[in-house]
Amino acid sequence: MGQKINPLGFRLGTTQNHHSFWFAQPKNYSEGLQEDKKIRNCIKNYIQKNRKKSSNRKIESDPNSEVITHIEIQKEIDTIHVIIHIGFPNLLKKKGAIEELEKDLQKEVNSVNHRLNIAIEKVKEPYRQPNILAEYIAFQLKNRVSFRKAMKKAIELTKKADIKGIKIKIAGRLGGKEIARAECIKKGRLPLQTIRAKIDYCCYPIRTIYGVLGVKIWIFVEEE
Repeated sequence: MGQKINPLGFRLGTTQNHHSFWFAQPKNYSEGLQEDKKIRNCIKNYIQKNRKKSSNRKIESDPNSEVITHIEIQKEIDTIHVIIHIGFPNLLKKKGAIEELEKDLQKEVNSVNHRLNIAIEKVKEPYRQPNILAEYIAFQLKNRVSFRKAMKKAIELTKKADIKGIKIKIAGRLGGKEIARAECIKKGRLPLQTIRAKIDYCCYPIRTIYGVLGVKIWIFVEEE
């Protein structure tokens, strides 16, 4: 069997829930889907613009480094509820940040008849989320840290979280070499073909001075 299926889509409806909750007629479904994409892109762009980056900043020591794990969108007749799940929500807790984000979303969505309601939820165990670990690895590689050392440090961060297994795979021109290759590191169990196993997964591109690297992270959380 080819291992080409997304672990999240494979478990959709069992251990993985939908991130969008709304109903639309078939002729209006594509418009609602594009609206969801605009909302998610607008939120991510807002955080990237307002996040201050410094050369000596690290995710494990600086809680201001904000990474969105996922965004839930719930649509009602006259209201759009947006729930942002984020690791370290210090930036969005500042005064006026939510109001400014609502104005940007209102312009982007262009929905006069809908009222936006934005809520922030902090992730209980940030280092249990693959997006946060991928952002950490990206930061380390951009600062010329060895890719093996970055992957091992990311696995050490998961010791603070209650997980049963993790796998990190990175591919591209590793270390600036001319020939691209893939390296993988694994710790613990990772039953990818078991549907009842809750697997968190992310695919993250890293843009470096010697090319684009791809990082994939699988985390085995628990088995129902």
